[in-house]
Amino acid sequence: MEHDGLEPIDTKLKALRHGADWLIYGSVILGVALLAQLYALIAPPWLFYSILAGWILYLVVAIEVAVGRDRTYPAALVLSIVTLAVSLPQPEHYSLADAGLTLASLTFIAGSLFQVGVIILVTSFLVLKRRQSSIRAIPVR
Repeated sequence: MEHDGLEPIDTKLKALRHGADWLIYGSVILGVALLAQLYALIAPPWLFYSILAGWILYLVVAIEVAVGRDRTYPAALVLSIVTLAVSLPQPEHYSLADAGLTLASLTFIAGSLFQVGVIILVTSFLVLKRRQSSIRAIPVR
């Protein structure tokens, strides 16, 4: 078999994809926990339904990732960035964390860490995939 020098990149790509996939799936699962907590707390309907809409988008992305569609990773990246941009500025979330370890504070902390992980792994995956494409495009003499 011919050695093209891409095996290390292929191995890294598989690891990054696998890690990103599991963080995306974990985000969907944490979203269920968040929705259940909001429902139990009788959150304002606009808040519940806006988070439900975001969760549905994340679920669609997770399904697309599960069937192997690479073009879905940029959408996962955007959803993670938007999730953090909406969530982190909320002072209520920090008061939850200040109150100690509760289900709500753990959900916030874990969800934030998952989103940061998705951003890091998906960005790394996309950059490495682009690098792999450019290496394959170089003609061998």
